[in-house]
Amino acid sequence: MHRSRLLHFSRLAVELVVLLGLYVLGCKLAVVFGVPIPGGVIGLGLLLAAFATGWVKPAALQLGAGLLMAEMLLFFIPALMSLLDYGALLRQDGWRILLVIGASTLLVMLATALTVEAVCRWRMRHEH
Repeated sequence: MHRSRLLHFSRLAVELVVLLGLYVLGCKLAVVFGVPIPGGVIGLGLLLAAFATGWVKPAALQLGAGLLMAEMLLFFIPALMSLLDYGALLRQDGWRILLVIGASTLLVMLATALTVEAVCRWRMRHEH
């Protein structure tokens, strides 16, 4: 039992290091090339490219990604706590803020869906 927990922890650590490495590489590429795209987005693009080319199987990073997804709320707590300081702003312009958040969320979902669809079609064409 102790050995299996050690293997589980070491696999989790390796997966998190790979995901963090892709993020850091994306940040470095953004700085080197001077593109106005966040390094995290570039890192996700690199991860998508690794998945699409078959260099990395999604199951190989499932444990680390699952941990990050499970703890995602921790990344949003500072932003939520800062809302307490801006109650007057929310009462005055809250509907505009919600409109922007809703519209941007829909645009991101649409862009993601179109990208996934395009990659799936590209992959289907190149597999045959």
